This record gives sequence, C-alpha cells and structure tokens, in this order.
Amino acid sequence: MRIVFALLVALLLAWPAAAQQNVPEIPFDSVPDFVKLPAGMNFGEVPGVAVNSKGHVFVFTRSNSAGGPAYAPAAAQLLEFGPKGEFVREVGKGLYAWAFAHSVRIDKDDNIWAIDKGSDMIVRFNPAGQIVMVFGRRKESADAETGPWEDVEPPLPHVDGLFRQPTDVAWDSSGNIYITDGYVNSRVAKYDRNGDWVKSWGEHGTGPGQFRLPHAIAIDRNNNIYVGDRSNRRIQVFDTEGRFLRMFTIDVPPDPRTRAVNGNTPAGDRLAAVIGAPNSLCIPPGQSQVMFVGESTYPGRIFKVSLDGKVLGVIGRSGRLLKQFSGAHGLACPTENEIYAAETSNWRVQKLLLRSPS
Repeated sequence: MRIVFALLVALLLAWPAAAQQNVPEIPFDSVPDFVKLPAGMNFGEVPGVAVNSKGHVFVFTRSNSAGGPAYAPAAAQLLEFGPKGEFVREVGKGLYAWAFAHSVRIDKDDNIWAIDKGSDMIVRFNPAGQIVMVFGRRKESADAETGPWEDVEPPLPHVDGLFRQPTDVAWDSSGNIYITDGYVNSRVAKYDRNGDWVKSWGEHGTGPGQFRLPHAIAIDRNNNIYVGDRSNRRIQVFDTEGRFLRMFTIDVPPDPRTRAVNGNTPAGDRLAAVIGAPNSLCIPPGQSQVMFVGESTYPGRIFKVSLDGKVLGVIGRSGRLLKQFSGAHGLACPTENEIYAAETSNWRVQKLLLRSPS
C-alpha cells in the first residue's frame, strides 16, 4: 500500500498541471470609501483584515506606529471599524509584540488574533481588547546578537513553542490552534484549545507535507486543513494530525494586457512561478463548500475555488483602481457574497460585494 501511495504522489508531482481555460469572471462591486479613518490618519501597507460576528472589521496595518531606523522600523497597528466602516478604536496601542504586522483573524468567540512576523509572536485578545494568550517570544533588544533571521542551509532545527516569522492562524471544531510558521521554519504548529503545545509538522522542501513558505491557513467544517504553500504555488490539505491528504494548484493564465503594480511584469518561467501562488485563504462560515484564494502580487487576482480545487471564478485583476488589486495579502469572507481584501502595495482594504452572473 505504501508503494502504491508513493507512486501516486510521484505521478502527482511529475504531471504538469493543465491550465484552466475559460474560467468565468465573477461580477462584483467594490464599496467606495468604505473604511473611514480619523482625520489625519492613513493606512500604511495593509496585510491583514478580519470580521467578527457583529460585522466589525479589524485591520492590521503597517502604519502610524512606524518608528525606528529606515531599515528596521516597527510597523504594526491594529484598528477596529464598525459595520458601516466607522472608526471604533485602536486595539493594543504601542504593544510590545508590535513589530511587523502580518495577519489578523477572529475566532468563533470573537477573540482577536494578531500574527506579527517581525516579533515572532501571536497575540490573542478577548473582544474587549485585553490580552489573554501570547504565543512565541520576540528577541530581546538588550542582546547584542539581536537581528533579523537568516535563511541558512541546512535550515535551523525547529523549537517547540517558538516561531521564526509566523504568518497565519486557524482553529478546528474542537478549538485546537494551528499556526503557520512561516518564512523560516516551514511548518505548521498545533496547540490545544488551552494553549498547550501538541506537535508540529513540515519542513523546507517541495514534496508532499513540505513547504516553501506556508503563508496562509484555513480549516473547513470537516476539519480539513488547507495550507497556502505560496512559493511552491500550491495548496496542501491535511487532517488534524498533520497527515497529508492531497494538494492542488490554480492554473488560470492572466489577461496578457495587465501589468504588475510594482516591478517588472513577470513573463515566461517567472510568470509560471507566480500564477495562482496562494497569498491568502478564507472559507465562509457555515455550510459553505467554497474557498476564496488571494493570488500573490501579480497577477493579483482573487479566485473562488471549490474545496476539491476546481476554480469556479475569477475576481478582479492587477492594478491600482477600485476593483483591482496589488496582491490580496489578507482575505475575510463573512459570507459567500461579501469579501474584504487587504492589500499591501495599494495600502487599503476593499469591501467586495459579489453579484450573480446576469
């Protein structure tokens, strides 16, 4: 049986994915000026967005708190807005964990989880904005060797309970916690609902169960765990014990007329390496059997995908205008027809309302 499985995996890896042609464009609107910031305040890069059960929108942005030298500023600020986009408050102002904002998520009890890539920390706030759990630990500023992590070969060994540039968090139906870790460690860490360490799985590589930047994570109602393995340009699916189940890629060619917002527009092998690269994932709550996937900065689209990996539709394209994107780094989808897209290069959050094809 193991030999058969190994052969199937080898065939899966070797077989070139056929480009998915004629994928429909999903009609949608973007609400103009949805988020209303206080006078004189602006977003910086916006890597994260989340929505709670009351329709409040949480934005994790690299703005206003940015202080320090040009090559290593602290840049993280967590802001809350009401259902109509009105400013409510700043959560965790000046927090020790704030260094370089990456993601924000809301669990089923409306707790707020902020993932900071710069401090290597994940912070859980209760709905009132008080800290109730902290995961990981930042390097101490008093230590002479404190500095950014380096990618080395062979990779540094993993350490239970500590992170190196974590990226995202999700929960299964029992409340177990899964953290993608991330830019350096190339693994998924699992804690139980009480915050006790359980295990981790994954290592740097291209095989099943290996990662080259696990950048996003989402869990469906059947406790299947979807990991956006961005640099491998694929989504891997696991059970709650970390056993590899399957994987799929998104292979929809971009409109050749579109251009990258920043840098040269990829072509040839460079383009093939970024098409469908999963920057962000979200699964609407309830009985939904679809997922939304934000593509990396270029071609910069959002896809509606069935949970078995079939692309059902394309939303938007690369650009700076309303209804265009420069990489949806974070997605929140409270329903199948309402999506919030956080963009790093465009420094904004868009509220998208999907329409039925006419």
